[in-house]
Amino acid sequence: MQIGSPPYQAEVMVLRCVIVDDSRRFLDAARCLLECQGITVVGVASTSAEAFERVAELRPDVTLVDIDLGGDSGLELVGQLCRRGVASPSGLILMSAHAGQDYVDLVAASSAAGFLCKSALSAEAVRSLLGPGDGDPVDAVSGLRGG
Repeated sequence: MQIGSPPYQAEVMVLRCVIVDDSRRFLDAARCLLECQGITVVGVASTSAEAFERVAELRPDVTLVDIDLGGDSGLELVGQLCRRGVASPSGLILMSAHAGQDYVDLVAASSAAGFLCKSALSAEAVRSLLGPGDGDPVDAVSGLRGG
């Protein structure tokens, strides 16, 4: 324990994150939200090519990837990141503004750790998909807490 730090202070693992989405507006909003909730956003990308470079260079703990990247496929990007050893499947999360039920089979067949609806994006939801935590887990399809 450090001198001066209270004994009740809980250790929180700082997560380094890259967000991949073709909407600048969403990138800005997601960065602000996650950083306010304790996740460090180390980079953003709008295309698969940019994302591959950022993830390879920055080696984040978690990469949030939009399924529809305009002309690119987030599903294919996730597969490439894993196949080339740039990212671990446990650190990849797919996202969409569309209902998770639309992607159940695609997400299950992907290399990603899970899925979050953009409307359910939070540091807590990201941490729940990355590993065990307290409370009910976040449903990987809906992004909602079970219980």
